[in-house]
This record gives sequence, structure tokens and C-alpha cells, in this order.
Amino acid sequence: MDGDGTVLAIAGQTNDEGRSEMRGLFPGKSNLDARAVLVTTPDGEPLLMVDKESGREYTEILKPDGERIGSFVTERVGRRYIIYDDDGTLIGAVDVDVPRNNFAVKDADGSKVAHVRKKWAGLATHLLTTADKYAVEIADPVSEPLRTMAVMTAIVMDMNLHEAKEIT
Repeated sequence: MDGDGTVLAIAGQTNDEGRSEMRGLFPGKSNLDARAVLVTTPDGEPLLMVDKESGREYTEILKPDGERIGSFVTERVGRRYIIYDDDGTLIGAVDVDVPRNNFAVKDADGSKVAHVRKKWAGLATHLLTTADKYAVEIADPVSEPLRTMAVMTAIVMDMNLHEAKEIT
């Protein structure tokens, strides 16, 4: 949603197991399971696919045709993730705070270009569901593909750090 509450895109786990070959027996039950999330327009037109491999080491962001936009590669689990473009060139990083609720997206020079924050949704929502809300603030200008990767940081960090509500 934008700042006024207008729905811009919808993200939902797919029945498709993405491009990764090794999938868990119970996909989506753990932060370590491989899974895919499809991002669509409110009308259902595919925009992007987030394809997370088993573990927490590698997650790709893909266009609907399967072309890779970039990837997140774990440098320190739960603390730092490196962002690469489709050619494997380093374009940025994500630094994570200790409670894993604030994510500073930086460019290749180390300048902060975006802030992603996990919002508190209430005790019942936090304990009983995997539904989480994130706010993304992006500095202008941020060139592509880093701008798209900054937005996708919310989904990727949720899949890697918060999906199962387990202590890691």
C-alpha cells in the first residue's frame, strides 16, 4: 500500500515451488524451507517472483518471464545480506538490527538508500499468524535495480527471519 492506504501490489505464496530444486516436505513451515512468493498488481497481473532456496543463503528476485533482476546472498545470517544485480555485480547490502525489525538498505558505496521497518501488528497477530506488516522508505533518487531490490527487502527478510515465528 502507499501512504494513503491504496493497494499497489499483492504478495502471496505460490503453489509453484519456484526454480529451486530442493524443497522441504512441508513448504512454508520454516524459515529454512524453500518457497516462492508471487507479487501481482491488484488486478492479478504478475509483477515479480521471489524465489527463496532452502536455508537462508540465497534468494532471487525474478521478472514474470523468469529473468533475474537480482539476488540477496547471506553474509551473516540475520545481520547482513549482500545485494547483487542480474549479472552478479554487487549493488548494495542490507544491514539488520538486533531485534530484526529494522533493515538499512545501502548502495555499493555504503550510503543508505532505504529503510525497511517491520511494524508491530499486535500481540494476537504476532503470536497466532505469520501476517506481518512492513514500511519501506526509499530515498530519491535510487537507480534500478537497487530500487526494486530495496522494496523486495521486506518480503525477503520476512521469509528469511520472521515467517515461522521461531527463535533463531
